[in-house]
Amino acid sequence: MATTSTMRTLGTTAPDFALPDVRTGATVSRSEFEGRPLAVLFLCNHCPYVKRIQPGLVALGNDYVATEVAIVGIASNDVEAYPDDSPAELARVADELDYVFPLLYDEDQSVARAYEAMCTPDIYVFDRDHQLVYRGRFDDARPMNDEPVTGHDLRAAIDAVLAGLPVSENQTPSVGCGIKWKPGNEPG
Repeated sequence: MATTSTMRTLGTTAPDFALPDVRTGATVSRSEFEGRPLAVLFLCNHCPYVKRIQPGLVALGNDYVATEVAIVGIASNDVEAYPDDSPAELARVADELDYVFPLLYDEDQSVARAYEAMCTPDIYVFDRDHQLVYRGRFDDARPMNDEPVTGHDLRAAIDAVLAGLPVSENQTPSVGCGIKWKPGNEPG
């Protein structure tokens, strides 16, 4: 069943995180990106909505790697119920796809809760002061349509931030698989 993002209030500060990168084991924290725009993408392996945009995620990372924007993926699913989303499997797929951004593992799901993430993908862009300027979808592509995977919604937000321009507040919620919460850890 498809779930939509919560559309967190614009202007809120990016919650802190300090999570292990599934490929290197190194801890990556939000504070490493102080003074830089930050895109936070809640992802997983098993979701058809994420699978549909994976080529676009690879292109996004490659296209922005030489800019000041930092991009991080975060995986928060319950791996006991969804072993395809385990750190080892996340690392395997990230290596296979050749993501140039870190993919972090949120084992206790506290970061997903702090960001109010509800689905995969769930996408947030923060300005240089780490104030939320975008939350919503990657683009129009879905598993059930033939729309091209371009990332145009996310790219427009990142490009505006990099240019020092305001991001349009006309934003469309993301839709995808609901975060797979551990029993007793569901929000609400």
